[in-house]
Formats: sequence, structure tokens, C-alpha cells
Amino acid sequence: MTPEQAATVSRPSVLALGRAPGECPRTLRRARLVGLSGWAFYVTGRGGALGDVHAETVAAAIGFIAPEAVADGWDTAGRTARPAEVAAGNLVECCRWGVERLSGAPELPRLVGLCGRVVAGADGAGLPLFAAWRAMSVPHDAPAARLAALLYVLRELVGGSYLLGVRAVGMSPRDALVAGDEGVAGAAAHGWPPPYPAVGPLVRRRLLAQAIGDRLVGAALAVLSPVERAEYAAGLAALHARIRPPAGRDGAEPGGADPDGAGPPRAAGPPRAGGSGDGPENERRPGAGSG
Repeated sequence: MTPEQAATVSRPSVLALGRAPGECPRTLRRARLVGLSGWAFYVTGRGGALGDVHAETVAAAIGFIAPEAVADGWDTAGRTARPAEVAAGNLVECCRWGVERLSGAPELPRLVGLCGRVVAGADGAGLPLFAAWRAMSVPHDAPAARLAALLYVLRELVGGSYLLGVRAVGMSPRDALVAGDEGVAGAAAHGWPPPYPAVGPLVRRRLLAQAIGDRLVGAALAVLSPVERAEYAAGLAALHARIRPPAGRDGAEPGGADPDGAGPPRAAGPPRAGGSGDGPENERRPGAGSG
């Protein structure tokens, strides 16, 4: 299996596994315990790895969420806690989820080693969230906790690489969302207001952007041998199948409204345009049922 093939095959599993801790109800309960809305905890728990930066910097790093929606959550959280503290709390929840959901998985020991090598060897240039999360100390020694943390970091590698691909082909993040499976509903769910561009001219460029992202991730996977890359992809797919939500749950696989796989969890979706970021609208994605 070539590096690029491994990147393409493993992408859905990496994205789903990386965002799964944030969708856990216990993670959202932690937000309440520290006095934050789910949305404020999501934005700051993710972007806080960058440190005490402006909301514009976080929005640029995340890319796919409208800057106003990012600022809403970031500024709200900033009145309660330092960003780095929220990110550290998010990592604790990620490790807790890993211990609860991944312990005992037959793929666990091998994936810890393979994922660790990929994360350590990846070039972080142009990938600020990936680099920031890779630099964070994992607060738990259990293999399942370490794997959950590695998957979170890999999610930022895959999502950030796709964002670079989107910009390289001349698309905006909003355009990429509109060209996704959920179309304008996906863009709206990420805080982008209308008017929206026509979808037709964007589809081919979105596919090219995804191919560029896979090529960038493939460069990181080149540290593995062809056999190891096949083992990596198969192990992640098996792990993904084990934690996949039941059929009918309101959740989308990567490629719809969440093309980078790193968008907001459904229960902590971005505020509606003009929302405060603290109201009940923050406890679900806007337009529930649209994606």
C-alpha cells in the first residue's frame, strides 16, 4: 500500500475516531462543570493548544468554522478560564474516553506504536493545530489513553492537510462546505451566512483539494513500510467499526458538512448567526436534522 493510498483509506477512520471524545456526553458535562457552554468548550478546548492568541488566529487555524462563530466561543471561554487550561481539560477527557472505549481492543498495542511513529515523523509546517497538539503532554500513561491522544493529533494532521488543499486549489473553507454532501446546510451549520456560491463549479476542485490533503498526509505515512501502512489502515478501520454509533443516530461521516472531520460535535454545534454563544441554541447544531 502506497503512502497516499493509506492516507485515503484511513481518512474516515482517523477523523471519526479523533472527534469521538468530543461527542461523548461526559466531555460535554465537563464543560458545564467549568462554567462553559458546549460550544465555548469545543472551540477553546481545541484552539487553546495554541495558547493565549486572538480569536482571529484560532479561526485561521481551524479554517472551516466561520470566524464570528469561533470568536463567539473563544471570547466567552476567555472570561472564565485560560485557553491552555481548557485545552488541557479537553485532553484529559480525550484520555478518559480512550480508557473507557479503547481498552482491550486487539488493535491497541500495535496502533499505539504505528500512530506514534506517524505523529512523531510528520512535518508540522503549515499545520499549527497539529503542531500545537503534538507538543502537549499526555496526562495518562495507559495505552488506550495514549492512543486516543494520538488519534486526536492525527485528526488535526488530516484536517489541517485538507485545509491546505482547499486553499491551494483556490477555494475558501465556506466553498468546500457548500460543495460537500450537506451543501449549504453544512455551511450554515458551521456559522457561514448566505449568500452561497453555486455548487457545480466547486465539486471538482473539492475533490482535488481532498487529493492534495491525502498526498500531504501520505508524506507522514511514508515513515511506515507498505505492510505497516496496510496494518495501520486496517487497524483504524476495525477500531472505527467498534466505536461507530448505531444506525439512525444524527451524526455524519466526514465528507458532508464536516469535510475536514474536525468540525463541532453535534451536541455542541456553533451558534446561530448573531447568537450569544451561551443560549440553548448552543446545545445542538443549527437546523437540526439538516446534517
